Amino acid sequence: MATTADASHDTPRVAVIGTGGWGRNLARNLQQLGALRAIVDPCREHRDAMLAEAPGVAAHAEYQAALDDPAIDAVVIATPVATHYAIAYDALAADKDVFVEKPLTLQADAAWELVALAEARQRLLMVGHLLLFQPAIVWLRDALAAGQIGELHSIHQRRRGLGRVRDHENVLWCLGSHDIAVQRLLLGERSIERLTAHGQCLLQPAIEDDVHLHITYAGGVQTHLHCSWLWPNRDRGLMIVGSDGMLEYDEIEQVVTLHRKGVDGDLNPSDRGSEVIQRGHDQPLRLEMEHFLACVERRETCRSDGRCGAAVIDVLMQAGQQLQQLRRNDDPT
Repeated sequence: MATTADASHDTPRVAVIGTGGWGRNLARNLQQLGALRAIVDPCREHRDAMLAEAPGVAAHAEYQAALDDPAIDAVVIATPVATHYAIAYDALAADKDVFVEKPLTLQADAAWELVALAEARQRLLMVGHLLLFQPAIVWLRDALAAGQIGELHSIHQRRRGLGRVRDHENVLWCLGSHDIAVQRLLLGERSIERLTAHGQCLLQPAIEDDVHLHITYAGGVQTHLHCSWLWPNRDRGLMIVGSDGMLEYDEIEQVVTLHRKGVDGDLNPSDRGSEVIQRGHDQPLRLEMEHFLACVERRETCRSDGRCGAAVIDVLMQAGQQLQQLRRNDDPT
């Protein structure tokens, strides 16, 4: 296993801020890639656990110590989302490149402020939308661009399961940001023309457990997303419907299936069979970290850059406003 001391001088030197849970996975991958120089966590137990895996890296309780280190090129932020804005802002102001776990911020104006700061200081800002680094999703983007299934009609997404229920955000914020980011990748620069959201608060007041989000994009393409953490089985998938067939991505099995099926001009169903034509990758997190390091080194725009992350927050906030209004309308008081 490579250590920071073994890394090439050209390898970006990274500090991970927040090493509990997912942050530890990020730090572990960066350590294996020879890029980890420091960890930051106010919890001594978290720091000690990470140092057991990455001996020799610097460890700090406060993130400012990492920002003050001129040897650190970039920071990876895996702290609670409410802290993302302040830490990312300070890091960009300190001229560090920044990776932030999704969602970028809790408010759209804060997200776009970070985008503006990154661009003004010529720093990279990347958001951790992991699905965008699953090769199967990138393959689907290229297949649609090449007209693999003809004219694109609609995208149907589902992300459902039993728990893990949050008490501070609804299921769309918790789960749906993955799928909204995928829509942005698959549909490129298409603008949103109409958005409608419907949800139910069954377990907690004012926190939706089940949400349906429908979006119409320029050109008439529609997307339909169902998120639920009150569902009996784990179900994560994507169906893309075109004029000449359908592409299905099973995220759990990590396979893409081409369905040569449809309805002809006489309204008769046509079925020319199905076949698996692409498989996913078992380590998208490694690919995501490799991409971030390459972008830092080469000064290239990240696939999931700040603009991508802020656009996702725009959609989440617009949907949230609709859900809030629906709750008000349903409140008998």
